[in-house]
Amino acid sequence: METKNQRHPEYQYLDLLRDILDHGVEKHDHNTGMGLTSVFGRQLRFDLSEGFPLLTTKKVPWNSIMHELYWFMSGQTNIKYLVDNKVPIWNDYPYKIYKDKAGKGEFPELSKEEFIEKIRVDEEFAKAHGELPRIYGEQWRAWPASDGRKIDQLAWVIDTLKNFPDRKHAVLSAWNPQFLYAMAKPGEALSFPLCHILFHFNVSGNKLSCLLYQRSCDTFLGVPFNIASYAALTMIIAKIAGYEPGEFIHTLGDVHIYHDHLEQVKEQLTREPKPFPRLVLSEKITDLENFRPEMVALEEYDPHPPLKATMTVAGGFDEKDRAKFAKNDK
Repeated sequence: METKNQRHPEYQYLDLLRDILDHGVEKHDHNTGMGLTSVFGRQLRFDLSEGFPLLTTKKVPWNSIMHELYWFMSGQTNIKYLVDNKVPIWNDYPYKIYKDKAGKGEFPELSKEEFIEKIRVDEEFAKAHGELPRIYGEQWRAWPASDGRKIDQLAWVIDTLKNFPDRKHAVLSAWNPQFLYAMAKPGEALSFPLCHILFHFNVSGNKLSCLLYQRSCDTFLGVPFNIASYAALTMIIAKIAGYEPGEFIHTLGDVHIYHDHLEQVKEQLTREPKPFPRLVLSEKITDLENFRPEMVALEEYDPHPPLKATMTVAGGFDEKDRAKFAKNDK
């Protein structure tokens, strides 16, 4: 928690917003054409003993963060779990795939609302159209090896931390070139972005810290989620592996503010941070397989009101762009 001589750690995030506004370069998202202001290469650090870094200068939806994190940790790839728990973060991507095929006459036309409702109530429809193959959960828990094996990176990392705490290789990667952009075979490239692509755990004394590299950072909407999600992951893995939480270190690549978020950012910068909340983990958390979201409780969260904004459905790869990268296919 903040002391008299210590600046509130949330000012790191607010300073980052100001940095982008003051020093950023104007760009456009290649898929949507949305304007954005961008800087490159920044870092935030949060000591998890000083409170849980869920931003207070706007209300951040904790329910969505926790269910999305569990979705990743449990290796799931179908959005039905998220839909059932009222988490809309990933709705746009399977709908985009469905809409493109419906436009070719392969399926009936549906609005996004109709599509998501069918995912919710129709198990067979969800199995057919709710999948996001190669999403984080699959890369974390079932990385497809060239010899046909499925590698559980997250379980391996936990085993390493428990048995070889001085080793330096407790690294998990979601960046799999076999399925990315023009590096993938035609028809196999992901149509959605993988942004937080690598994280590295380190044991120092009895404390576990995590360093995340995030290549693309939607600073107003996405980064607050990512900070809280990976801070929670660090605390959960520390609990399972038998350590105290140390630091969450967030290394950011292309750090940007979309232009339709500028007014909300300016409002957020007028607000003063409040004390960070506490994250309380149940003693029932003993291993990766028994973990459930209800074993984590957020306490003493008293943020400023929410600042609503539209998510830019950016990133990913469109096969129509492949010709621009034809040399990579030779």
